[in-house]
Amino acid sequence: MGLQSCFGGTTFQTLKLVTIPSSSSSIFRPVSKTLTLGLFPRHQLTRRVPFPFLARALSAPAVQTSPVQNTDDKAVKPQWKAAIDFKWIRDNKAAIAANIKNRNSNADLEMVLELYERVLNLQKEVERLRGERNVVANKMKGKLEPSERQKLIEEGKKLKEGLMTLEEDLLKLTEELQQEAQCIPNMTHPDVPIGGEDCSTLRKMVGSPREFSFPVKDHLQLGKELDLFDFDAAAEVSGSKFYYLKNEAVMLEMGLINWTLSEVMKRGFTPLTAPEIVRSSVVEKCGFQPRGENTQVYSIEGSDQCLIGTAEIPVGGIHMDSILAESLLPLKYVAYSHCFRTEAGAAGTATRGLYRVHQFSKVEMFILCRPEESVSYHDELIKIEEDLFSLLGFHFKTLDMASEDLGAPAYRKFDVEAWMPGLGRYGEISSASNCTDYQSRRLGIRYRPSEFSSANPKKGKSNLAAPQFVHTLNATACAVPRMIVCLLENYQQEDGSVIVPEPLRPFMGGLELITPKSR
Repeated sequence: MGLQSCFGGTTFQTLKLVTIPSSSSSIFRPVSKTLTLGLFPRHQLTRRVPFPFLARALSAPAVQTSPVQNTDDKAVKPQWKAAIDFKWIRDNKAAIAANIKNRNSNADLEMVLELYERVLNLQKEVERLRGERNVVANKMKGKLEPSERQKLIEEGKKLKEGLMTLEEDLLKLTEELQQEAQCIPNMTHPDVPIGGEDCSTLRKMVGSPREFSFPVKDHLQLGKELDLFDFDAAAEVSGSKFYYLKNEAVMLEMGLINWTLSEVMKRGFTPLTAPEIVRSSVVEKCGFQPRGENTQVYSIEGSDQCLIGTAEIPVGGIHMDSILAESLLPLKYVAYSHCFRTEAGAAGTATRGLYRVHQFSKVEMFILCRPEESVSYHDELIKIEEDLFSLLGFHFKTLDMASEDLGAPAYRKFDVEAWMPGLGRYGEISSASNCTDYQSRRLGIRYRPSEFSSANPKKGKSNLAAPQFVHTLNATACAVPRMIVCLLENYQQEDGSVIVPEPLRPFMGGLELITPKSR
């Protein structure tokens, strides 16, 4: 599950690091707050799309701005740029405006279009001055009278100064355009229901709630009686919403991780452990922006780094700024990492215990593929999730999430909500998102089609096919804390013990039952 983005409320919080003297180391959907990004991901559909351009999701060839140079012809280093097709945005203004409204995004389309026009006009002026400067330079190559040469020198100096000012203005304006445009969310699959979370539609229902012949306990009570957690000590050591796992709960976490990895690897995924500190620019390129006061992500003070909220971010960056051979696709990864979220605004009984915490372990799936394959791989990811949860005997439902619940990168998102009898409700345990080329345009991940191009037969010209942006998808295979909630509450017995599901037993030393400790 990805972090919510600019359109779902993701922001960043400062995390101070203390210097140690040398004499002495969605799954949890953020509460919707103010926006800062957009965590923060054109398509071949199974049916004819009424308006085909809507499915392109900003995937047309990007209009590149002219390189900004100073008068010494040395490149001025700009901030990173997403390959956003501003011309396509301008030409499809109505559809994009409707999409922004449907997703309850605060992206400012009018500002983007205004800035784009200003950039185009300024580019024309820069090119005009460059042309005049070249004319002056060419004139000075010939034989000239001293007075005439002096006039050209003075004219060249004025053009140089004017060009320097315009280039600086163009750089600033281009960066402003990028910042505004990066908040425009991905286009939306035509089958996505419009509205808030309550408008999400049921895709699949598996199993039925277990019937108990005794009073049901929640995971907090079970954990206390079985000596599996210590929230009080963790609160003293780290603060609220941290926890210690103890005894069989530790084995349960390790068992869940190893079982999940083994199952997903059987389906052709390459296992990874991912860095848990990343550059803030990578977070931005994955569709999230580290800005705002209400926070979900911890940033490290005095650096350009932050703690990850999902392995989607470091895995998304593994092929950043590269052109992949088509033969390598699809690339399928399954990554284990710890995740860190501020969970700003989260409170109440619905978030008690392990349900919403600041640090947790998670196994995340990530796919890079050709554009025409992303819809089918989205179905594959949700099928893997459903298979895993079915093997564990959970009762759950899969939802096609409504437009306002989509993070900015997501073209479509499926959530899995499992029944948690102790909490008396369904709780989200996983999600799977198709981000199309939203992230790859920011991360610079392309592939080169294997077919040769016949469009440019001129001698000396490369006949390689032009590189295209890959599509990216992500899905949570196992978010440990909520999986533990489901397991304890669904497999509790009348005597206070908890049965270990059969698939996990080989990964827990053959343990079949968690029983109360003798006093």
